[in-house]
Amino acid sequence: MLKKILSISGKPGLYKLISYGKNIIVVESLADKKRMPAYSYNKIISLGDIAIYTTDEEVPLADVMETIYEQNGGKVLDKKALTADANALHTFFAGVLPNYDTDRVYDTDIKKVIAWYNILVEAGFTSFKSDDDKPAEEDDDAESKEAETKKDTNK
Repeated sequence: MLKKILSISGKPGLYKLISYGKNIIVVESLADKKRMPAYSYNKIISLGDIAIYTTDEEVPLADVMETIYEQNGGKVLDKKALTADANALHTFFAGVLPNYDTDRVYDTDIKKVIAWYNILVEAGFTSFKSDDDKPAEEDDDAESKEAETKKDTNK
């Protein structure tokens, strides 16, 4: 789901990927639904490629967004959270992701996650994961196909 949602450096908000060409992509703002071009020289990142550092491993942003969504009942977070002091931000984020790496996750990162969450919920997102984000099921499917292939070759 988040693979087609983009953050473009120097431009506020989030954008939905509409189409792409050789040196240009067409995006649509989630806030006002206006379409515009984004060029190859812009720093563009898909939210599906972002992960949060923890003490164990990196956690995909989609998992963090799902947790925030569940904890808040699908409601937009209070705008005061973006102007909160560092302790309040870290307390909030510890409630969402208890083992996040406090040395590598900065206040600005937490503010960005909160802002992105609000934009996505206001745009009508209720799920942040798609069927493509479930590698365990894909692995099971691959193993079952492999087993079927072995059976066919043994006949």
